[in-house]
Amino acid sequence: MKGTGVLRRAGLVAGAAALLFSTLPAVTAAAAGGTARPTWCPTVEGHRVDCGSATRPLVSGDPALGTVDVAYAVVRHRSPGPAKGTVAVNPGGPGEVAIDRAPVFGEVLKDLLGDHDLLLVDPRGTGRSQRMPCGVTDAEYRLGTREQQRDAVTRCAANLGPRARGYTTAATADDLDAIRARLGVDGLTLYGLSYGTYLMPVYASRHPGNVRNVVLSGAYPLAFDPLNRPGAQAVSLSLRRICERSAARPEAGGRPACDGDKAVRDLAATAAALRERPVDVDVPLEGAAPFRMRLTEGKLAGLVYEGASREVGADPGGPSLLGGLPHALDRFTAGDRGPLLDLVRAEGSTGSAEDQAPYIAVVCNDYRKPWKAAAPLPERWRQYREALAAARPGAFGAFSPAGYLEGPTDGGDVCIGWPRENTAGPQPTHPRMPDVPVLVLSGDLDANTPDANGLQAARQFRDSRFVSVRNTGHVPEMERGGCVVDLSTRFIRTGRTGDTGCAKAVEPISVTPVRR
Repeated sequence: MKGTGVLRRAGLVAGAAALLFSTLPAVTAAAAGGTARPTWCPTVEGHRVDCGSATRPLVSGDPALGTVDVAYAVVRHRSPGPAKGTVAVNPGGPGEVAIDRAPVFGEVLKDLLGDHDLLLVDPRGTGRSQRMPCGVTDAEYRLGTREQQRDAVTRCAANLGPRARGYTTAATADDLDAIRARLGVDGLTLYGLSYGTYLMPVYASRHPGNVRNVVLSGAYPLAFDPLNRPGAQAVSLSLRRICERSAARPEAGGRPACDGDKAVRDLAATAAALRERPVDVDVPLEGAAPFRMRLTEGKLAGLVYEGASREVGADPGGPSLLGGLPHALDRFTAGDRGPLLDLVRAEGSTGSAEDQAPYIAVVCNDYRKPWKAAAPLPERWRQYREALAAARPGAFGAFSPAGYLEGPTDGGDVCIGWPRENTAGPQPTHPRMPDVPVLVLSGDLDANTPDANGLQAARQFRDSRFVSVRNTGHVPEMERGGCVVDLSTRFIRTGRTGDTGCAKAVEPISVTPVRR
């Protein structure tokens, strides 16, 4: 539902990322405590960057499991005098790194960095915070069959052993607060993207007195639906929206590129066909032999709910997975597999050799499941099947329940073999939250964390505002006009969004025409 990373394959804002990495040397300072500046400390043009690390217990209360060094970088504000606040950003995942992307954040949030400091922390087990391998690569995990994914999860747990208990959202939240205290910061602005919208409410519930305000983008609540039905339904909604809105593009001449209802019917027909007869497709991988992936109904679901939600709005006039879907589905139902398989190859080719331990451990330790964690494996399977059987007809949109739930790499039955031993306690789903201003942003073409989930995330807080950004997908900051970043910057400074009209004026995406 949340994806294996917003930034790993997309970048925060595509246009901004292209401008970076030609920076001049910045003025830097030693880390807090007077130690030498670490060699990994990033450079951000025009800003001092302070870096350091904090040694933290791997598992609180169990010193026998040792410690972990959690790294951080502080990008200092430009204006003279003290900062007006410190913004802690988490880019998603679970398992995304933040420190090495400091130049990207520095460019995207350059207005805010005029008077606010930016705190970037690599969560334990990622990036500069003692990477944690468990022998499962990104490409293997994302492209493998569901059975292979379940086997990878149990192998990862076995390789981590008792250390698995140390990799939770709560532990990451506590690390962030320890670093806040070390830096002498009274309170943080929490800015979470994707998985960061799960982490930051956990922080807020555990350290309520240290939160000034919160921005959540591409959001989902702590008590999300473990069967991810809102995402399944949002796929059909997104197809209808892009077809309807395609008529508004200058080149369309008032004629829509596709019929949304037909696109949804084609999706259902394609899902049914792949349910009966999967198709093998060789996916090219950079620096490795092609991976033979079995395109099933579940893999199709993953493509259209997660893959198709990324980068939407970054280049409205360019090609995109979502914009190409109506045509590809139409061709598939007509007997031409080529366009759909091309989309599958393009999406699958972004797989990497990066180890998935931080992702798997957090997902399987923390996220809600349709079974009880204390139950033995046979009972878990019974509870899971019972939950599927209880779902109302049509709850999964164009998909069958079992087929759709083979798509999410962080949901369905993927964690069913995660062992009862060496597992952290479950994350509370309805903790008490601080009464601070909260802004929740959502893309209205996002099926990964759709508007329905964003609204539920906003309801976790008493003083919240929800803004749906038209024609954007997962993490609406991707839109190239700067509207969303301007909204969040204004909110962080004033506690108010002001005029949100620009969120309704984002240009529709280009859609490949479907032959009439």
